[in-house]
Amino acid sequence: MRRIEILTLCPHHPGDIAETSRVVPATPIFEEAVAAFAHGAQVPTERGLVAVEDLLPGDRVKTVDRGFRTLLWRGATTLVANVPGQPPEMGRLTRISADALGIARPMHDLVLGPMAHLVRQGAAIERLTGRRAAAIPARDLIDGMGVVELTPPSAVRVFHLGFERHERILANGVEIESYHPGPARLAHLEPEQRGLFLSCFPHLDRIEDFGPPALPRLRLAELDLVA
Repeated sequence: MRRIEILTLCPHHPGDIAETSRVVPATPIFEEAVAAFAHGAQVPTERGLVAVEDLLPGDRVKTVDRGFRTLLWRGATTLVANVPGQPPEMGRLTRISADALGIARPMHDLVLGPMAHLVRQGAAIERLTGRRAAAIPARDLIDGMGVVELTPPSAVRVFHLGFERHERILANGVEIESYHPGPARLAHLEPEQRGLFLSCFPHLDRIEDFGPPALPRLRLAELDLVA
């Protein structure tokens, strides 16, 4: 099991922030919701760059293609490496060195959680999906040079961010997807867990309120096959 902490912009009391916590199964659909950004990731907002741990629901976050959008939800949890029975990746982080993905991508070293997805573009993605961009797990980019796996020596906090719809946002200049469960995860959500899952998102009335995903998801190996 895993404890997650949730901050939500109250839908019926504008400006108010609700703080709750849940103990949830340590399964991918729950862990993906809270394990994308590590402490210190810098996100552009109307008030300038803000570290992800300092973002609050109600902040206006700059998106890649839709201007500034209101942050509605922030989820967080604590990761500890080498916990017995835990998938090894849930105790690991991914560090992307400055300029590893191109000039100022990232501007400074960026540390991501194990469930982060980067937005990639290219002809191979278009051939596979019919779309110009897709979300790729950050862990797929680990090469031991510019992108490396880290095992934190002590407990670390990780976060994810949710908006009215699936968005593309920047962290240290690298394009990352905001939280969306995705159709594949929802399809495998056990009926008895749907209520618990939805309770983690107090600003939503129904699971369908996540809306359609803005991006398909692919693995890097799939792109390599058609590159």
